[in-house]
Amino acid sequence: MSFTHRFGTLPTYPLATIPSTKRELLAKGVDVIDLGAGDADLPAPPAAVAALKAAVDDPAMSRYGFGLGLPAFREAVVAWMERRFGHRFDPMKEVVPLIGSKEGIAHLCFAYLQKGDVAIIPDPGYLAYLGGTLLGEAEPYLYPITPRTDFLVDLDGIPPDVLRRAKVLFLNYPNNPTAAVAPLAYLERVVARCRELGIILVYDNAYSEMTFDGYVAPSIFDVPGARDIAIEFHSLSKTYNMTGWRCAWACGGAAIVGALAKVKSFVDTGQFLAVQRAGIAALESWDTWLPGNLAVFRQRRDAAVAAFNANGFRVPAPKASMYLWVPLPEGIASMDFHTRLMHEEGVIALAGAALGAGGEGFFRVSFIAGPERLAEAASRAGRLLQRMRAG
Repeated sequence: MSFTHRFGTLPTYPLATIPSTKRELLAKGVDVIDLGAGDADLPAPPAAVAALKAAVDDPAMSRYGFGLGLPAFREAVVAWMERRFGHRFDPMKEVVPLIGSKEGIAHLCFAYLQKGDVAIIPDPGYLAYLGGTLLGEAEPYLYPITPRTDFLVDLDGIPPDVLRRAKVLFLNYPNNPTAAVAPLAYLERVVARCRELGIILVYDNAYSEMTFDGYVAPSIFDVPGARDIAIEFHSLSKTYNMTGWRCAWACGGAAIVGALAKVKSFVDTGQFLAVQRAGIAALESWDTWLPGNLAVFRQRRDAAVAAFNANGFRVPAPKASMYLWVPLPEGIASMDFHTRLMHEEGVIALAGAALGAGGEGFFRVSFIAGPERLAEAASRAGRLLQRMRAG
């Protein structure tokens, strides 16, 4: 049996093989410190857990949710977006519940991309952008984001013939993997250019609440006119330590949101209603529960930054996200460093090159473990760095 061309274009997903390797290392008795995925070892909000426990006892929660889902979840999303950003959405026409933002991002491509089209993708970046583009049979244009440009995508730096064919632009700030943030003035320029060019702006705002030191992340809808061309994705995964629950949403103008909802009507029958019930409880606990959770992450960020800087690396403290984007010395390949760090030192980090060629020269650390484990991981990474520098 032969595969389709679109299937053949898919690369290996970087995190797909790590769990099996981790299992092999643990079986050998290796003390593994896993800082690979953005998957914290912290509990979900107690209110969300209690709501889920109650909901699973209700037979109505086990029925098909379909695209509608729980109307109360849509209402909770709308209330939170208005409270957090000051923007109001129609809960039935301008919000779509998702089984995690990843699937929504990928499925949106089925509505807007086809052969001959281009999607502009930050490189390095979240591979759901690339996967959705390739499955939509469009051409990815990988824009290298670098420290020189503050890890921002500059549309004016893209060839005019590419811009003419571009149908979708993916942006993600606070950024994964670089932890960069985007000034509002920059977003204003991007929205203006997307409106001129007729490009759908897919704004992945999954880390909007993972911010530190007084920084407050904006919504793309803070920019006037963004509703005409943008759709914004939010997730409970990182904010509420609910990665495995797969609960998220997208919001925006009715036309773009409706296109995603139509695609989803053919590929799934909705999120588990009990999880949506728990999602309501999580959103309602935002102002009381989140500060304590962020305090834990702030402590971990500071510990990780201090530890890696003390062990031969040079990394600044990020204003947002749950990642350190750590530069490697010239001549040390990120995949080689990642592989040796895992097998020789039992530390799992993510090679920058695994997230795109533009990530070469860096590796990503998720500060998802406690300060002591982060310090130990940095010490092991420093030992390996010394060996590799020595040749």
